[in-house]
Order: sequence, then structure tokens, then C-alpha cells
Amino acid sequence: MTPSYGGYYGYLDFDLHLNKEAVKGCILNSRIMWFFSNAAMILGDKSLLNEAGHAYEFLKTRFLDPVHGGVYWSVRYDGTPEETMKHTYSNSFAIYALSSYYDATGDKEALDIALSLFRVIEAHMRDKEGYLEAFDRDYSPVKNEALSENGVMATRTMNTILHVMEAYTELYRVSKDPDVRARLVEILGVMREKIWNPKKKRQEVFFDRDYHSLIDLYSYGHDIESSWLIDLTVSVLENPNQGPLEIHFGGETDMAKVMNPITADMREQVLRLAFDGRSIPVECEKGVVKQDRVWWVQCEGINGYVSGYLKDKTRTDYLAAAEKLWDFTKTYVVDSRPGSEWFWYTDASGVPAHDPIVEPWKCPYHNGRMCLLVLNNL
Repeated sequence: MTPSYGGYYGYLDFDLHLNKEAVKGCILNSRIMWFFSNAAMILGDKSLLNEAGHAYEFLKTRFLDPVHGGVYWSVRYDGTPEETMKHTYSNSFAIYALSSYYDATGDKEALDIALSLFRVIEAHMRDKEGYLEAFDRDYSPVKNEALSENGVMATRTMNTILHVMEAYTELYRVSKDPDVRARLVEILGVMREKIWNPKKKRQEVFFDRDYHSLIDLYSYGHDIESSWLIDLTVSVLENPNQGPLEIHFGGETDMAKVMNPITADMREQVLRLAFDGRSIPVECEKGVVKQDRVWWVQCEGINGYVSGYLKDKTRTDYLAAAEKLWDFTKTYVVDSRPGSEWFWYTDASGVPAHDPIVEPWKCPYHNGRMCLLVLNNL
């Protein structure tokens, strides 16, 4: 938390040196707001709303564009705009956080802002075929450098669509808005028909505008994350009155019947092809596995296999996989140094990389969410 300028400090290096003048990313701020809002609800500790509220005030006063709407990608340490790009991904995370903050506090203003960002995305950041990516301040398209990797420049990405779904699921859970529901149903159709590769039993990652895959890339982490997030979306559409991070299985709707085989294949493929008995590498590109054991991949592996076990309690192998992933994570990925958090990643043997502990993408979101999901469902 930054007492002088608001928000949260944006960078802590591997040696735990804090840069108080680093840029502050909207994704970081939103993820912190989401975590403390949900932690307050699930742990029953309302004092945590002080942290969530601090992030909320900074989002309102510094990240929201008062002229064109939407949220900036980042601001400087003093809260003045740094990167005024509008990205579907960062706007989605703001919706995700605001929706949970509303649920935790009852502050109607937060819900109103979340719905306004929903309307921004729907009006400016998509076409009739689905969601696009990066725009300048007034929503003219720009290159998608923020979410394009592996040597490609993507017009659409699985990652953005996944997190639009995640955000709209939380927004629908707390608002019951019929327009949000309609978009969620549409998103599930896109993921089923455009993103999912039924022959390879995996999601494709980077696409051109017509959903042609741009690279042979299997993101193990995103597939196991998608397995439970899709299940959660179906659960909320069937049971919109459920609480935070609750997943209810057993629905007999057409949507569940269509999506359940896909999420089952996601879990099975990652278990069979990627899980080595204790951890999950991040991805496989053109048949070559990248061996980094990234912090968020292990967390989402735990989420995916805990939810798979809850879905079918005969699958004790899923629960065992989650336990093995947690053993690896707490032994090698959690950084025990005072004032630290978790390492960004380790190698396959558990040796940590000397990457930042905190930066615009890394904060208590994947790891905090994993802990809350396990506490809330087991």
C-alpha cells in the first residue's frame, strides 16, 4: 500500500528491493481488490475490506478514464496516466474486482462501475464474432503487444476470452443482469466452437481475426485453469444465487451436457501429458516442453484437480494430484524469506528463477484464489 499517492507499489525485485516509483498496473490493482474482497467474505474477516477499499478508491480516481470510459492499462507511481491503452483483458479484471467488492461491501457504486465497463467492452472491444484485444484511449485498434507472445501478434487470444468469461461470471452472479447472462452463453459457444480443438483435446492460444490458430502451442496452465473456470461459469448460470468461489455440480442443462465433456478432457489431458507426479510445466510449443514451473500454473493445477474431485469423488487421483502439486508448491515455490511472497517460477528441480516477486502481473490472485477455493470447497 502506498500512503502518499494511493494504490499499491508496483515492483519488488528478487532481492526484495522495493521500487516506490514503479508504474502501477490496473491488472495488479484489480487483482488485489478481488483477493481482499473475497478473503473478507470467505474468511469472515471484514478488516480485510480496508485493503480492498484502498484498491477500489485508486481504481475509481486514477484508472478510470473520465473522458472515454474504460480503464487505463497503467499509471505512474503518483497516479497520473502512464499507458492509456484500453485492453479488453484489463477492463475484464476491473469488472471481476468491482463485482466482488460490491458483493463484499454492498457498495452500489462499485456495481454501477462494473456494469459501465461491461458496456464499454460490448460497445467498443468486440465485433460480431467475439472479443478483440488492444485499443488506444478512444478505442481505435492498436497492436496487441501486451498479450501476444511466442513470436506471434494475435488479433484474438484464448487468454483474453477466458478472463472476459471469468469477469462476466462474477458480474452475473452478483447482478443477475440478463445482458451479461446472454454474453456468457455466447462466450461458452465461442470457447466450444472456436477455441477448443477437439482433435488435439486442447485449447488453441493465439488467433487471427477469423480464429485461425497462429502457432502450435499447448498452454497446460491455461487449460487446467479453464477446466474449472468453465465449470464455475456453467454452475453460476444454473445457480446464480451461489456464493463466491462456490461450484455446484450435477446440473442437467443442455449447457452442462455440452461443456462437461470438454472440461473433463482438459483435466485428463493435462494429467496425462503434463503432470510429472509433482508439478506441471508451463507449456509445450511445437512439441518442445518449456520446463518452467510457474507459480500460477501450479495454483491453477490445484484448482483444476480439486474441482475435478468435487465433480466426481470417485476420482481420488485428482485429489492426489492436487496434494502433490501443493507439496511441490509449498516446498519450492513459496518464498519463506520475511517480506516476500512466492517465486515467479522454478526449474523442474525446484531451483527458483531470479525474477521479480511483485510486478504488474504478479500479486495474490492465482495463489490467493487457490487457497480460498480450497478452504471454501473442501
